[in-house]
Amino acid sequence: MAPVSPPRHDRLDAWDDALTSLQLLQLDPHGFGGVCLRAPHGPVRERWLRALASLGLPLVKVPGSADAERLLGGIDLAHTLQTGQLRMQAGLLQQADQGLVCLPMAERLQPALLAPLVQALDSGQVPATHHHTAPCATRFGVVALDESLPDEPGVGAALQERLGLWLDLQDLSPSDIDAGLNDGMNIGSDDDLQVRLSPAALSRARAQWPQVQASDTQLHALCASAQALGIGSLRAPSLALRVACAHAALNGRSTLDDEDLGFAARCVLAPRATQWPAEPSQEQASESPPANDKPPEPPHNLEPPEPTPNEPPPPADATDHRADDPPPDTAPPEPTAEDLQDMMVAAALASLPPHMLDALAMQQGARSSHTSGRSGQTRAGQQRGRPLPPRPGRPGGHARLHVLATLRAAAPRQRLRQVAPVAAPADLRAKHTATESPRRRIAIRAEDFHIQRYQQRSSSCLILALDASGSAALQRLAEAKGAVELLLQQSYARRDSVCIVAFRGASAQLLLPATRSLVRAKRAMTGLPGGGGTPLALALKMAHEQAAQLQRQGVTPILVVLSDGRANVTLQGLGGRAQAQSDAQSWGQQWRASGHRALWIDTSMHPDAQAQHLASTMGASYLPMPQVQAQRMARAMDSLRTGPA
Repeated sequence: MAPVSPPRHDRLDAWDDALTSLQLLQLDPHGFGGVCLRAPHGPVRERWLRALASLGLPLVKVPGSADAERLLGGIDLAHTLQTGQLRMQAGLLQQADQGLVCLPMAERLQPALLAPLVQALDSGQVPATHHHTAPCATRFGVVALDESLPDEPGVGAALQERLGLWLDLQDLSPSDIDAGLNDGMNIGSDDDLQVRLSPAALSRARAQWPQVQASDTQLHALCASAQALGIGSLRAPSLALRVACAHAALNGRSTLDDEDLGFAARCVLAPRATQWPAEPSQEQASESPPANDKPPEPPHNLEPPEPTPNEPPPPADATDHRADDPPPDTAPPEPTAEDLQDMMVAAALASLPPHMLDALAMQQGARSSHTSGRSGQTRAGQQRGRPLPPRPGRPGGHARLHVLATLRAAAPRQRLRQVAPVAAPADLRAKHTATESPRRRIAIRAEDFHIQRYQQRSSSCLILALDASGSAALQRLAEAKGAVELLLQQSYARRDSVCIVAFRGASAQLLLPATRSLVRAKRAMTGLPGGGGTPLALALKMAHEQAAQLQRQGVTPILVVLSDGRANVTLQGLGGRAQAQSDAQSWGQQWRASGHRALWIDTSMHPDAQAQHLASTMGASYLPMPQVQAQRMARAMDSLRTGPA
């Protein structure tokens, strides 16, 4: 299921924005918080990283195996154990002062490292630890390399919020970069990729930056655009203003223009969007002047005076003026805050991928439902999984001793634990030669013990409730079959499964128990008849029973309902629309009480209020899809499975 690729000129604009972001980093490495780059391993990302290295800024890479002491500073364990004297070492954050911290695989940064990193970004100093009595001053920016797949969570929200520039180069290929010139900058090869500002240009931009002024109208437009895109944090428009002013300084301007605001909208506001802008309300429309209000026309009895013989005729364009046109020598009116807001929102929406509408709609529904059940929920374990930072504790049972952390905890206390050696008998002393030195043992106490921990991810199961009733059932079932095949092809490596419940006539049928077999799924959905009534309550009841069984097995259940929501069969298999709707509402409330996530795909020709009400009762995200498409449906299911809980 490959996402729709944006047009080529949009991809080139994304690369141009990526190069401009490098110049902003050179202008101020830590003033914007940093850059969040979403791009897979490949020549495009390597070319951008080589351009980053050419800026000449101090660049410190934080390896994935780094712990809190390596990041913040602590004891030099090797030297301390060798000499018996306590020796401290500077952390990576302190070494990156006035430079950049590069985080490969930033989406896997553990909370134990994310918290002090974010704290250092906010305060400008490394927080104090049990080894340091006072914090150390440091100022740095962060380059977070997001290498997550489309079905995996990205960089942590706390770190993302503080990174001003967000770049997405996933759809960019080397052939796109080799295709053109942007702003006179040759980006055809690595040799001529020159983004580093000259010393004169850098000093000129830094001198121009404090002089850049933003009008009240532009400030209002920034905040209104952020609000229209669903951005609740004030940090985003503040960073957008700072980025726009820096962009203007790079171009030698002392005031902001549309180009500066558009760049800030694309790189700061658009990636943070959580909703599509709402349409103008009726109240706002009523405030605008009515369309039939026209300016007063001049009296019809007044005619232009005839030119005298000694007077030249008026110019041809002078007679073309309308009465409501401004004089030709007047400047065009300044854009209003609404005009600037529309421009910035349009620039932000133009940079979003085509499938963002479905994702934002689903996220909005998920936030309103307050449901849980995220796919791949993490749980702490002590046997296997992703290693977590060790914690103090006693080994025993399934808890394993973390030797290195135990030694680190015991090293600072060795001098306090030294005792006078016990005198050995004379016959034993005679066996030792004069060249032999007494052995030094490390004194370890119970309070030094640290145990190893691991993080495990549970698998998930997508319960698909298919409405096989009605005249359009065959088309829905065919597209649902294609979506299930796409999901199973992608979910094999994650060990996720699919369960299918089909309902039509007077009953609901467990068409396919939870399975990862693509062959079984194809066989089960082949030849499924369509038509008849809509026993929606029976389908929700069966889905609830399957979810309870999966949860007992340690699997996270997620429900996707593909229906128009017009239930007309009761739990007893009898007709009656009112009772059928009441039964469906009852089982929808029980699903919401279970706390699992759900998605309702409405197949009506127009968004149906009844389906929206049922989705709200279930705590499900609502997505209208009159023409069911396999790829769009599979993408929506995958976004639900991997989206934030």
